[in-house]
Amino acid sequence: MSDFGPVVSAQWLAQHLGEADLAVVDCRWYLDGRSGREAYETAHIPSAVWADIDADLAGPASTEGGRHPLPDPIDFASSMSRLGIGDATRVVAYDDVGGVIAGRLWWMLDALGHEAAILDGGLRAWDGPLAAGPVEPIPAAFAVTPWPADRVMTKAEMVEALGSDVTLLDARSADRFANGGPVDPRPGHIPGATSAPATDNLTGGHLRSPENLAAHYAALGADGGEVVAYCGSGVSACIDLIAMRVAGLPDGKLYVGSWSAWGADEDLPNEVGSGD
Repeated sequence: MSDFGPVVSAQWLAQHLGEADLAVVDCRWYLDGRSGREAYETAHIPSAVWADIDADLAGPASTEGGRHPLPDPIDFASSMSRLGIGDATRVVAYDDVGGVIAGRLWWMLDALGHEAAILDGGLRAWDGPLAAGPVEPIPAAFAVTPWPADRVMTKAEMVEALGSDVTLLDARSADRFANGGPVDPRPGHIPGATSAPATDNLTGGHLRSPENLAAHYAALGADGGEVVAYCGSGVSACIDLIAMRVAGLPDGKLYVGSWSAWGADEDLPNEVGSGD
């Protein structure tokens, strides 16, 4: 069994850093408006390139598609090529919040059949040297591939799933799940959803053990049947899907538009409160 993905340790990365078929990608991004690029250029893991959540890992925001819709496959392939990621490149993505942001790149690459992992513990777990300034990688050939329908949930499919036995996991904070927040188009959550905060997958900044995660998702009712994860805009929900993989559960789907698309459509229902 390969020792690569969906999570690798800082020790693993230190041993393999610099290998020709390995790319390290800094995915730092902040909901409060801080600059991920500035944080990257100040200090990053050596050889790491920076991926812009808004430009590289998402298409243009819209009411219908939400804040971070999937980019056109041609645009995504172009971004990956520019970052030095080719069809045979293994990718380790990291952030400074335990993978809650970096999980988006993992999910996108994994959905397309590429080898990818997040760095367990993120930048805070890295005790090696750091570098400053941008890295200019050599462009690589990355094939254009459509987003697979079996890994995503559309808004129309979400409407059809209302009241069914599909398990909906909302990866936003418990308060945003119940009441919404400043970036949410309106309060509440998709009817029937269960609160499953992205940060609940972590302990001490690291992903919880497979056994612990299996018990966690069993308690959420997500250990059998179809599971769909969503969040504010299709980013932090990806760590729920990574955690399910680590727990040995079947892959769930991502509702990419998430609450930023659902909540913006006043014709769609919402529930307010914790649901307890």
